[in-house]
Amino acid sequence: MEFLNPQPDSQLEKADILEMTVCFTTQLLQQNQQQRRLMKHFNKLQSSSEEKMREADSSPLRSTVHSNITKDKSPVSSAPWRPCWTPKN
Repeated sequence: MEFLNPQPDSQLEKADILEMTVCFTTQLLQQNQQQRRLMKHFNKLQSSSEEKMREADSSPLRSTVHSNITKDKSPVSSAPWRPCWTPKN
C-alpha cells in the first residue's frame, strides 16, 4: 500500500488508483451491509413492539381497567388529598 505514503512529486500509478478505488468501494459495501443489518433489526423490533401494543389494546383486562378509570374521574376524587387544607375565600 504505497499510495498511503506517496513521494511529494510522484504521480500515482494506475494500479495504485485502482487499488485505492477497490479499498474505498469495499469499505462502502461493508458500511452498507452493516446499515442494512441494523435497519432489519430495528424494523423487526419495531414490528414486534407494535404487535404487542395491539395485543395489549385488545386485551379484555385493559378495556375493563380503562373503563373503570374513566368512570371514576370526577373533580372531587381527582384532586390530591391534602390534610389541613381549607380553601381561602
